[in-house]
Amino acid sequence: MISTEVEVERLNQSCESEKKMSKTFAVIGDPINHSLSPNIHSAAFRDLNLDSSYIAYRIPKGELKEGIDALKKIKIDGFNVTIPHKVEMMKYLDKMDESCSLIGAVNTVTNNEGVLKGFNTDMDGFLDPFKKKKIKIQDKKILLLGAGGAARAVVAGFAKEHAKHITIVNRTLENANSLARFANKIGLNSDTMNFEKFGNDLEDYGIIVNATSLGLKNESSPISFESIKPETIVYDIVYLPVNTNFLKNAKEKGAIIIYGYEMLLGQAVRAFEIWHGMEAPYNAMKKALLGGV
Repeated sequence: MISTEVEVERLNQSCESEKKMSKTFAVIGDPINHSLSPNIHSAAFRDLNLDSSYIAYRIPKGELKEGIDALKKIKIDGFNVTIPHKVEMMKYLDKMDESCSLIGAVNTVTNNEGVLKGFNTDMDGFLDPFKKKKIKIQDKKILLLGAGGAARAVVAGFAKEHAKHITIVNRTLENANSLARFANKIGLNSDTMNFEKFGNDLEDYGIIVNATSLGLKNESSPISFESIKPETIVYDIVYLPVNTNFLKNAKEKGAIIIYGYEMLLGQAVRAFEIWHGMEAPYNAMKKALLGGV
């Protein structure tokens, strides 16, 4: 438990140094040093002249309870949750928004005098770029690559916006089938296949989303875009690097691109509004985010 004790001491020292601040927020996870959230939220605080601070707090896997106790001790006002705690965090909530129970994970928490309430901003964050660009999802056929944790929020978003059908392609068919059952349960027709059997015929799809981790190391795109129709929406939820191989290939074929950082920004905006009850300064947050990627 030494690592958690060290982090708790560092957290206490950080909060002591920020005693003048009326509100303190954090992001928890492990690893956490790479997080862009402190820059994004700090920029929002500066833009609106809010008396608030935001810190990154490392909590190793297996030490979440101790970490949450430490956050309560310093009376944290709210915090974001990232890997590996997004599912386990649900055990320590007193209340949760329906978004948490739907997606099965939490990434935003409020603390009201020791009462922790959880939210999940993944779905709203995913949908935010569509709304800003005035792109309609209703009645479109969707191709989703990947069936991991993030893909569940993607499916929920498409169901909410009444997409016509979703095809889920994944390396492990069992995981794709599980996600398809979730899609059908919430009213979105679906089918599945693995990458080996997917024939790269993209003509029928109006929106293509990469929810695999392939873009993280900028590996080659998992599909060919030779058959894509111009103006197809292509969205990679990976935000680093900004221009993944997947997006570069799609753009060369005339696709309309949505970058992963747009989802990250949408998530941050929603968390800000949950905590502060006011409109987030989108442009200031975007500037801070793009300056850090």
